[in-house]
Amino acid sequence: MQFKYPELLYALFLLVIPLIVHLFQLRKFEKVPFTNVAFLKSVAIKTRKSSQLKKWLTLITRLLLFAAIIFAFSQPYFSKNNTLNKTTETVIYLDNSFSMQAKGDSGILLKRAVQDIITNIPENEKISVVTNSETFKNTTISAIKNNLLQLAHAPNKVSYKTATLKSKNLFNKSLNSIKNLIYISDFQYQNEEFNPESDSLINFYAVKLSPVNTQNVAIDSAYISNANPTKLELTVTLKNSGNAIENLPVSLLNNGNLIAKTSTQIDNEAVITFNLPANDSINGELKISDTHLQFDNALFFNINAQEKINVLVIGNENSSFLKRIYTEDEFELSNFSLNNLDYNRINEQNLIVLNELEQIPNTLSTVLKSFTNSGGTVLVIPPENVILESYNNFLSTYSLGFKVKIPSVKRVTTINYSHPLYNNGVFEKRITNFQYPKVNSFYNLQSNTPSGILLFEDGKPFLTENANTYLFTAALNNVNSNFKSSPLIVPTLYNIAKNSFKVPKLYYNVGAQNSFEIKVNLQQDGVLTLKKNAESIIPKQQTFNNKVVVSTDEIPIQAGIYTVTNNGIALKNVSYNYDRSESNLTYQNIDNLAQVNTSNSITELFDTLKSETKVNALWKWFVIFALILLLTEMLILKYFK
Repeated sequence: MQFKYPELLYALFLLVIPLIVHLFQLRKFEKVPFTNVAFLKSVAIKTRKSSQLKKWLTLITRLLLFAAIIFAFSQPYFSKNNTLNKTTETVIYLDNSFSMQAKGDSGILLKRAVQDIITNIPENEKISVVTNSETFKNTTISAIKNNLLQLAHAPNKVSYKTATLKSKNLFNKSLNSIKNLIYISDFQYQNEEFNPESDSLINFYAVKLSPVNTQNVAIDSAYISNANPTKLELTVTLKNSGNAIENLPVSLLNNGNLIAKTSTQIDNEAVITFNLPANDSINGELKISDTHLQFDNALFFNINAQEKINVLVIGNENSSFLKRIYTEDEFELSNFSLNNLDYNRINEQNLIVLNELEQIPNTLSTVLKSFTNSGGTVLVIPPENVILESYNNFLSTYSLGFKVKIPSVKRVTTINYSHPLYNNGVFEKRITNFQYPKVNSFYNLQSNTPSGILLFEDGKPFLTENANTYLFTAALNNVNSNFKSSPLIVPTLYNIAKNSFKVPKLYYNVGAQNSFEIKVNLQQDGVLTLKKNAESIIPKQQTFNNKVVVSTDEIPIQAGIYTVTNNGIALKNVSYNYDRSESNLTYQNIDNLAQVNTSNSITELFDTLKSETKVNALWKWFVIFALILLLTEMLILKYFK
């Protein structure tokens, strides 16, 4: 039993006063002369016995009466928690990710969860609701009812740690409140498990919603696996979580028209291929029919007209090895000696290669600095003997620079696999033992040089990069190095050129950090727009002399094929798809989390919360008890002789 005003209980000590008065008989008796002593003794004995009993009964009744009144004013109550003088804050994290499209016993998990929330929370009770796409702070169910009923599945998957942090921020800072954080999710496996850290100020509750069927088939990915002058081979990967399927139809559409169809048998994974014409632009869509999750039944992709990358080589040294790498089908390669260089062509290029120039003239240095500031890429291959002052005047702009030449044989033994040149599938696995290329001499770099891409055996850079400028520290001619004969040279130089102009990929994922480039000269204040049907989006973009770099992350939010336009003129098409991480319907067991109170239904959880916060007031019973005692005292005084 707890009390709302426990300080009033000190009044119980006052009950000692009538008890003391009664025990010490403080009342003075009056002497009355009487002649018949025998009769007097008989009356005195009878009167004393009955009077003493009546006084004790009256005293006890009054003490209980005053005690009941004191208890009533202190307002006693029963409660599982000390909640009477505290407010209750409720924050609900409602998972509306794509995995919540699965069907439970009562329908689609997300829709059922919304209905249960609306049903079990009083309309005017203050709550906060967090979803993957929206936040409703300190509101009521009646205010957000329509928003919840129209809540769509969000393409962005929020980690459990992020969901916890966002939810905690919605509580106020008061220490005199009961804070309940409720997670409503299917608790699908993520990279990190659901396991919130214990918090003495917050009570964690979790409702796990389970689908009745974990069967799901998804179009996982697509890529160009082979290409020749006449056709492209499109490879499609399908994944299945559940029972094997004997005959799964897969359709390929271009501009909404069916151009190919096949079927496949699938256990856990299946791979199929389609042949496409090499010279056609394709706005493609791959489709399957699956009744479980809907978001991964289609995959959009684009094959735009081939756009060549402009590469300009400056130098007198033999550049035939570059011609073998930068082939005519993908690159527009031009070669000039320093004396014959047309400076006006530099701004038209994507990549400038300085092929073993002895010095970099001030004029060229100035033009190249402007070129890189405008988004261009420069590759510097030094000769065996350079004019240090000339090179360092140019390289210092990029926090690069040579020290001295070291006439010592070194092997290139380390590859930085995390660098963008090599993290795009160039290597199927990390190579620990390969035919190491070597150099006979190289240049030490200044101490503030960024980390290398290719490293010598002592950890010093052979190839490094900063601010769109790639720098080899040794000459690549056959006298000084055998790097031209190494398997590393093709992916290295090829990807340097490919990264100099990022043409749109086959497709991108919604919500990811994406970037591509469009060759266009925009007018002043001109912007590029992404359009799909009636939807029009202006993405983040950076304008350079001959191109625009487009970046997307939070937008677009819908999968599909978007057209990049400039003043209504279509330039390119780019496709976006939903991330496939939620296609695999496997779930975490949360029953053993000590700091989380788990439940299998929303109704059950809110019934539990109501019982824990329910207050059973007892003051009325003490008032009734006091009235009964008052009536008892009156009866004793009136009828007890």
